[in-house]
Amino acid sequence: MKTEAELKARSGNKCELCDSTSNLSVYEVPPAAANDTDKEIYACDICLAQIEKRQELDANHWQCLTTSMWSEFPAVQVVAWRMLNRFRNESWAADALDMMYLDDELLEFAKATGDHTGDGQVALHKDCNGNILVGGDSVTLIKDLDVKGSTLNAKIGTAVRNIRLVHDNPEQIEGKIDGQQIVILTKFVKKQA
Repeated sequence: MKTEAELKARSGNKCELCDSTSNLSVYEVPPAAANDTDKEIYACDICLAQIEKRQELDANHWQCLTTSMWSEFPAVQVVAWRMLNRFRNESWAADALDMMYLDDELLEFAKATGDHTGDGQVALHKDCNGNILVGGDSVTLIKDLDVKGSTLNAKIGTAVRNIRLVHDNPEQIEGKIDGQQIVILTKFVKKQA
């Protein structure tokens, strides 16, 4: 991929946000056109997981933004601005945002996804022990459950394979028990190892 080579060279083969050198990949800053290095950054898997809200935010990891916000590359500036806005209730991020300047066109691009308007909280599906659940996981029931609108009684210890996440509710998953698709509260399951 031509753009990956360009981004490796541009970044010195380091994450353009935190300077990590491990598990790097290309991230297209939304909304972006494919293979446009002006709208792509080279980032580590930790940064990407938190940018894409697949992992809870770690304020200590993002202290790096006070340096990367000064990057000469617009895509890096935009991601830094968006992430600083997620931490805007922290004094270090508010101070950085006060110092940061984006011209009107770049600010419009930064605001295009609306990502800066949230409070930075990430709604992840977690089992009873706090383990993060993802689609396709297998879980075990930790309590007998009566299924509403059915005569089905799911017993403790029942395995539910290949779960699906309910996207608008982090406290619910979907799975099949005895061939019947049901919604299960995440507090009543534990992830299988």
